[in-house]
Amino acid sequence: MDALVASPSEGAWLRQEVTLAAQARRIAAELGRRIGLSAGRVAEIELAVTEVAVNLLHHADDGALLLRLTGADPAVAVELLAVDHGPGIADLTHSRRSGVSTGGTPGLGLGVVERMADVFDVHSLMGQGTVLVARFRDRSAALDVKSLFSEPLVAGLTRPISGEQICGDIWAAKPVSHAAHPEHPEHDGQQLVMLCDGLGHGVLAARASGQARTTFHRSAAVEPKDLIVEMHQALAGTRGGAAAVARIDWRRRRIELCGIGNVSAFVVTGTSRSALLSAPGIVGHHLPRVRSHGADLPAGSSVVLHSDGLTERWSLAKMPALFDASSTVVAAHLLREAGVRRDDASVVVIKDPAIAGSTS
Repeated sequence: MDALVASPSEGAWLRQEVTLAAQARRIAAELGRRIGLSAGRVAEIELAVTEVAVNLLHHADDGALLLRLTGADPAVAVELLAVDHGPGIADLTHSRRSGVSTGGTPGLGLGVVERMADVFDVHSLMGQGTVLVARFRDRSAALDVKSLFSEPLVAGLTRPISGEQICGDIWAAKPVSHAAHPEHPEHDGQQLVMLCDGLGHGVLAARASGQARTTFHRSAAVEPKDLIVEMHQALAGTRGGAAAVARIDWRRRRIELCGIGNVSAFVVTGTSRSALLSAPGIVGHHLPRVRSHGADLPAGSSVVLHSDGLTERWSLAKMPALFDASSTVVAAHLLREAGVRRDDASVVVIKDPAIAGSTS
């Protein structure tokens, strides 16, 4: 596993309702047992999930939990993500102390949740809400947590349209290594990231986007436009979709992107963002002349890809210091703030490795 990439399995989004804590406990325990965690470790995860779920019920106006598996052996983990529209947390330092909790919870507080987790990050904006991510792995394994289980540079989220269990959006990422591509030594250490929005919703949309991801993983191509052409050929018997492939080179500080259809891409730096263009078309059905567009990646910048399930009108000014948080937390905030359309939604965040290590 490359610790810079997280490719989570599809998880269960749980909406805020009275049974939230019980549902979350059950799913967390099932995930923990699935990856072979001990009974004691599963019990710790259940306690942590309960604390977060009950806090969500007590304080948030609208919230949701996502539980899923992330990483790969030997660093696979149960991931808990909490997202809410709420008052926000005025003093995160105080709230992260052990024992600081709210009535009705087990009395653990976020501090104990943080201690139980192997990776923990929380970001809160007053009057907007809070995003929390915690990951729990097998602590009996002799792992170098820093190298194998650090916060990924690339993190993404998908969410199905209301009423559907399956999301028609998908994303994936993989490193470009010299060993795999000796004929392209200039690409060594670069990152390839794809996002596909299958047309429509449900199973048929997911089939199209899933085929795009399979093609992406199997392909030996390193040029974004070549990957898009291969996806176009592979999706010919499906509904098709909108798709983008980015090749990111942090050493040379360049991004190359090829996008077809309504997929948005931005380079974010400080309080500004710049868009990368996509061409009209439908991958699998109508492919115009395929071109890649390049841009510089300033030091400390991030790249954001998202489907049209998110509006492009998200404002950095309304989310101060957000991009100081981990990639997963940034993706969750953007999904919460911009995922207002009644549609499948997906977002991927790629952070400069020079700053990502300080946010885990």
